Amino acid sequence: MSANGYFCRYNPYGMKSKSRETGENEEKVNEMTFWEHLTELRARLIRIFLSVLVFAILAFIYSRFIFDKILLAPKNSDFITYKWLCSLGRFLHVDSLCLQKVNIEIININLSGQFMTDMYISIFAGIILAIPYIFWQVWKFIKPALYEKEQRYARSAVFIMSALFFLGILFSYYFMVPWTLNFLGTYQVSSSVSNQITLSSYISTVVSVILSVGVVFELPVVVYVLAKIGIVTSSFMKKSRKYAFIIVLIVAAIITPPDVFSQIIVTIPLWLLYEVSIIVAKRVEPKDIIADTE
Repeated sequence: MSANGYFCRYNPYGMKSKSRETGENEEKVNEMTFWEHLTELRARLIRIFLSVLVFAILAFIYSRFIFDKILLAPKNSDFITYKWLCSLGRFLHVDSLCLQKVNIEIININLSGQFMTDMYISIFAGIILAIPYIFWQVWKFIKPALYEKEQRYARSAVFIMSALFFLGILFSYYFMVPWTLNFLGTYQVSSSVSNQITLSSYISTVVSVILSVGVVFELPVVVYVLAKIGIVTSSFMKKSRKYAFIIVLIVAAIITPPDVFSQIIVTIPLWLLYEVSIIVAKRVEPKDIIADTE
């Protein structure tokens, strides 16, 4: 027992954890060996693999729905985002919000192209749908190495990370993907060159945009971890605002038509994400750092 009323014990992951002395007997927990760590990790990875496999099989069974109603929908001019933007454009009297008729023609030039794409999307969908369970298994693995207070935060982090990831996917699907397809699908170096998009090119573009934005929406969680260990501070992020804003504007300018309203629609959510990250950093960074910056 230490002088401040705490005593230390070793948890199953070989790390010290503190608990307030209550007079009750503590359960005796043995320190795990290196091979026991690997066994535990293997069990978690097997569970993750099986969850992805189950969701991938379901996605393969309903692949026609996934392709026709989800992945291939943004290439058509009747996609819901185009209707929303046209309605908003008419309300604001901004014709540029009505994007050009996309209607991208998709072709397949490989004999096994459609089958392999079906398998690829099934696996990708399996990973996406299993994300909450994957986060949960990661938390269960690191849980014994955390203090009791950290465990409460970690439980919330599983929900927050899952929610942010799916929010990023929805934002990218309904906003980033349509504008990306509209820009790339209608861009021409010459009027004599027509666009015939291969299936693999279309799918890889859509998947990369969806996945990258989903990961970007985890920025507050990443900032939380970095601020917790003192690598990133809220003052640094505040000083870097102008650079972050320029990066966000560049991204918005690339994927949207050349008008102010379209860029604002994409810029606002990404900028809000950065501001939320600043708030998160300020709440978790060490108090001495906050005092030094004030």
